[in-house]
Amino acid sequence: MPQHPGSVPINLLVKVKGTPLENADNIDPFIFVRTVAVARIMMPKSYVRLSAGRESMDEATQALCFFAGANSVFFGEKLLTTPNVQSENDMNLLARLNLRPQTSSTPLTQETDRGEPISGHVERAVGAE
Repeated sequence: MPQHPGSVPINLLVKVKGTPLENADNIDPFIFVRTVAVARIMMPKSYVRLSAGRESMDEATQALCFFAGANSVFFGEKLLTTPNVQSENDMNLLARLNLRPQTSSTPLTQETDRGEPISGHVERAVGAE
């Protein structure tokens, strides 16, 4: 691609009853983390977003994803048809990882210029909180 996309959502399969993949094998957490790392390497200017499936990820897997290059999460109680991690849990994990939510004073990116909300973006903190 001549230009990196502004947003690259990476989903962990959510097995929804009645869908063709409801009985699919679980995805190995290390393979998922490697996928995040490859996305970061291949698209360094994009927001690599952890999106669907975080409800089934443990904190260690989510932490590894951030260390591998994810710099954004979809934040809020529900993602389309499946539940999302509760906001309080996200904030506790971010604090433990020394990450902080992006504020409105942070420069906007390509995707926000197209009208996408930035409420769920996180970035690495500078120094200790």
